[in-house]
Amino acid sequence: QVQLVESGGGLVQAGDSLRLSCVASGRTDNNYAMGWFRQAPGKEREFVARISLSGASTNYADSVKGRFTISRDNTKNTVYLQMNSLKPDDAAVYYCAARVAFSSTRASDYPYWGQGTQVTVSS
Repeated sequence: QVQLVESGGGLVQAGDSLRLSCVASGRTDNNYAMGWFRQAPGKEREFVARISLSGASTNYADSVKGRFTISRDNTKNTVYLQMNSLKPDDAAVYYCAARVAFSSTRASDYPYWGQGTQVTVSS
C-alpha cells in the first residue's frame, strides 16, 4: 500500500504559476509510475500528465502541453506538477495517482490516489 498526499493548490490569477507536490509514503520502494489527473465540477476526472518510474518518460494531455511539467524526485518520494500560464479552464481539484510499473493515461488503471488539492484560477 502507498499513501499519497497532494499540496500546493490555491487561488491564482490567469497567467500565474503554481507547483503541486505529491508525497508518497508507505510501501514506496520507488516502484510506482505516477500520474496527475484533475476533475472540475460536473465533469469527469481527466488525465493531465504521467511520468515513468525513472522519470525519463513523460506524457501530457494536449490541453496542458507546453504549459505544465511533471517531474519526480525519487530520493524524496515526491512527484511535482509545475503549472505555468494558468487559464480559468485549468481550475479543478488535482489528484496524483500511483500504479506499479508502467504509467497510464487512464484513471481506472491507478489503484492509489491522493485526496486532491484545489486549484482555482480567476480571469
